[in-house]
Amino acid sequence: MVRTGIIFLSALILSGCAGLPSTSCPAGLKPMVSAELTFGRAIPGGGAVSEADWQHFVDEEITPRFPDGLTVQDALGQWKGRGGIVREASKRLFVVISGSPLEAAKLEAIRTAYRMRFRQEAVLLVETPICGAF
Repeated sequence: MVRTGIIFLSALILSGCAGLPSTSCPAGLKPMVSAELTFGRAIPGGGAVSEADWQHFVDEEITPRFPDGLTVQDALGQWKGRGGIVREASKRLFVVISGSPLEAAKLEAIRTAYRMRFRQEAVLLVETPICGAF
């Protein structure tokens, strides 16, 4: 429970970093944020998030929040959990956003929903200022 509190507090502190990037971009490109979330698929106590379960999660939680587009990749993750090194199949979600506080809240809602639905300890979020165009 303490770890969850620390993760939540860290997320709140870091969410202040999610504002519009101050990147100077070349002509034709504009400042944006590339957000990457990593979702472990091993369920504590046994089992794994199936492809069908993942797709339901995408359809119910991610797509409604980011209907303009996203990318999902399969990944193999490794991290130090409560019981030692954990290796597990994972999903990586990429979405390009403006960096607004509303979008940061959407990302946090997705992370929270996944942790609750699949009893996960954490969902990694990395945000990187970029220059981009669609």
